[in-house]
Parts: sequence; C-alpha cells; structure tokens
Amino acid sequence: MMTSRTTLMMIPPDNSNQNPFHIFRQWYLEAVDSDISDPTIMSLATVGTDGKPSVRIVLLKEFDERGFVFYTNYMSRKSRQLEKNPWGALVIHWHRIGHQVRIEGRIDKTTEGESDKYFSTRPRGHQLGAWASDQSQVVDSRESLDEALRMRESEFEGKDIQRPPSWGGYRLEPDHIEFWVSRDDRMHDRILFERSGDSWKMTRLAP
Repeated sequence: MMTSRTTLMMIPPDNSNQNPFHIFRQWYLEAVDSDISDPTIMSLATVGTDGKPSVRIVLLKEFDERGFVFYTNYMSRKSRQLEKNPWGALVIHWHRIGHQVRIEGRIDKTTEGESDKYFSTRPRGHQLGAWASDQSQVVDSRESLDEALRMRESEFEGKDIQRPPSWGGYRLEPDHIEFWVSRDDRMHDRILFERSGDSWKMTRLAP
C-alpha cells in the first residue's frame, strides 16, 4: 500500500496535544472522498458472559466527541451481550488510503429520541424489515421470513412506520483510540490516544 506524504502528515507529531476526534473526522472525510464503496463499514467486537468474543460488521451512522453510533435490533446477540457486558471495540479499516482506526470503550443505548430520529430517515423497506425480523432468532424457513415481511407490509400500508421498541442505537464512548497508517517498509505509524479525565494522552507505538 503506497502512502502519500499528505496522509503521513495527518499523524500528529509526538507529544502534541491533539484531539483524536478531529483526526478521525479528517480521515473519515478522506475516505468518503476516495473510491471506497462504503467508508462507514466497521467491525464490532463484544464479549459474552462466557468470556468468548464475537465480531460482526455494523455501519457507522454518526460520530462526534460523545462517541461512535451504530443501530441494530435490541434482540440481537450483540445486544444481549452488551446488556451483560457493556464494553466493546470497533475497527475501521480503509485499505485504499492505508488508514485504520481501533476504538475501545463503553457502549450504551442512544436516547429514544435519537433512535426515533434516525429511524425516520431510513428507506421504507428497511423500516419494514426492522419490524419483520427478530434478529438472531431461529426461523423455520426463508419462506417464513418473507411471509413476516408481507404481513408487515399489509399492516403498515398507507401509514407512517414508527420505530419498533426492539430496534435502536448504541453509542461507543471511547477511552482508547489508535490511529494506524500503512507504510511500504512495514514500519507503520501507530498513534494511541488514551482518555485521562477530560483530556487525552498521546503515545507512539512500535509497529
């Protein structure tokens, strides 16, 4: 992966007092402007009560200095794990531009108002799917899923679709954010930000 001089300059100098959210926004906007099919794709890792991790792809829908937001079914496996252990990790890898971000922290539900607002922006088919699918539950067949969707289509025909109580958002509030930049010589840049009260401590890690 060839890394441009401009990209390398986005890594802050050692011992600088930079805000990791500002760096993330720069990187995200660069990913959006590049030829990446979906720059919002990220891996989410959670851990069950048995201590075993699980990971899946979710989509980054919002971010600010409060954290990183994704939406899902509250009956899903990840949601059940987060009820028992509200800590998780995200990885966002933008291969085309040679950037990766690792984020760790506590994950809590967004407010109902936030979830309602986002749900109202979803395509109608996605809204119907949120009602029709009991995510991660065992189903009899593909046909039963299709029938559940048809029933919801009939139920909501000609009506606005409100958010189901079993669906909504989560926000990961980070305490660790690591930025990684690819280099051709494999001496990659790694900068770690660790939260300390209301500020962040920055350190450089060996690749």
